[in-house]
Amino acid sequence: MFSQILCSVKIYIFMKQSLFYQIARLMKALLCMCLSFSMLDAAAQLPAVSFGAINRIDSMPSKFVTARNIDVWLPEGYSHQKKYAVLYMHDGQMLFDSAITWNHAAWEADKMVSKLIKENKIKDLIIVGIWNSGSNRHSEYFPQKPYETLTQTEKDSVTAHVQRAGKTNADFNPTSDNYLKFLVTELKPFIDRTYSTLTDRKNTFIAGSSMGGLISLYAICEYPKIFGGAACMSTHWTGIYIVEGNPFPDAVFKYLSTHLPNPINHKIYFDYGDQTLDALYPPLQKKADGIMAVAEFTEKSWITNYFPGDNHSENSWSKRLNFPLLFLLEK
Repeated sequence: MFSQILCSVKIYIFMKQSLFYQIARLMKALLCMCLSFSMLDAAAQLPAVSFGAINRIDSMPSKFVTARNIDVWLPEGYSHQKKYAVLYMHDGQMLFDSAITWNHAAWEADKMVSKLIKENKIKDLIIVGIWNSGSNRHSEYFPQKPYETLTQTEKDSVTAHVQRAGKTNADFNPTSDNYLKFLVTELKPFIDRTYSTLTDRKNTFIAGSSMGGLISLYAICEYPKIFGGAACMSTHWTGIYIVEGNPFPDAVFKYLSTHLPNPINHKIYFDYGDQTLDALYPPLQKKADGIMAVAEFTEKSWITNYFPGDNHSENSWSKRLNFPLLFLLEK
């Protein structure tokens, strides 16, 4: 009799747990659906800009990555009678209009670029804002070749941290080489065919912040014939979210020591703050600076700016965007 009662209790508990699990899964599915509709609604909107105009390439297809929007910013007075330098920027949905970004913050890149162009301080340029893919952002921006030098145990450690951060539910496998192939072999040729651009290296630049800073550095190292300058703001040297016991920064520094482009015809800009996530960066940036110096980068080809009190946000990057623009695109 007792065993029958115990069995009935176990069945009841199991059914309750199972029901709870099913309800939880349903709630998660409904939440994801709502978020998807919200993202689709935001994706349908063109960013409102104060200066210039935005052209949208909707869901640009690719052999290498998932389709994504591309927002091309054209300065005031854009004309096919002139030629323009091109600045490729990652996290394209965060560049112009805070009213439609997930955190209600944006770089407001149109304002700073327009100001500097009007003051005749930088080259005429267009901005190509490459939307990140959401769930694949971390893997697309994570430098692949340094990661592949890690041992399997080290890779497992990185995967565990990425999973804990909610960036993936599966084994972590960087796809940044394919992301860069998309930029170089598909997107850039399309932009050069469609717009009045200066197509050479000295007029082609790449920029981003955080993981976007890391992939910008990786891009100029992997494709030095394509990119003449890179702006790496709040570069996320850790790849994950800890420093201690993290094998990835050393792998990146080892890669840099043999893959940096020629300092004679390339420029690299770094900066960092010391608040929120930027608090991880000061000692790592010093190591990177040492590698830059050994590679014979000088003040003409490399600068690192430190902004005490700045945090890891679009507001900080917007506030100091003039520094990389002046360094890379100064007339």
